Amino acid sequence: MMTTPTPPSAIVLPSKQKLAVTTLAALLVAVAILVTIVLPAEYGLDPLGTGEKLGLTIMSKAAVAEPVAAPAGATGVTPVTEGSVARYTATYKRDAAEFTLGPYDYVEYKYHLAPGASMLYSWTASAPVIHDFHGEHDGDGKNVTSYDKSSRRDDHGAFTATFSGIHGWYWENPGGTPITVKVTSSGFYAWALEFRSDKTRVPHELSVP
Repeated sequence: MMTTPTPPSAIVLPSKQKLAVTTLAALLVAVAILVTIVLPAEYGLDPLGTGEKLGLTIMSKAAVAEPVAAPAGATGVTPVTEGSVARYTATYKRDAAEFTLGPYDYVEYKYHLAPGASMLYSWTASAPVIHDFHGEHDGDGKNVTSYDKSSRRDDHGAFTATFSGIHGWYWENPGGTPITVKVTSSGFYAWALEFRSDKTRVPHELSVP
């Protein structure tokens, strides 16, 4: 017995009114994201105060750099190179620091090095962090040289400064869970300074062998 094939169901297109409502809803969502997330995080504009509550305004403030003056009595040591040996007129220093980054928080930690001065370093984080290893020339916070930008949870190496200035790291927590960062170093640096997300600067005491 032959059966009659069932005709395909007709495709029902949304009405113009429904399309208009859907488009308007998508537009409102985009505007909400712009005002509550993008503007506070990227431009520091927070008209509703949501960026401050979510910790997003910190991200826009991180790009603002100001010249850094050396602490009283702190001077860098430029080595005298003799073939493969670089000799200094002062002993090297050691340092160890630990930071806890809250959600979307950041910290910068830098050492002052004279041209040709070197240091060894090692840092680890409990989870991947946004990382920028860079240097700033003396007296000019806008003249920045970046050595390495990435997202990682550790780095270990040796560094030799090519100019007089502060050299170190920017670490940012990209998520909602606190992250602990630990850094140790030794080298011929003059002083160390911590830059916090609330714009305060905290000098760190260095030890000598």
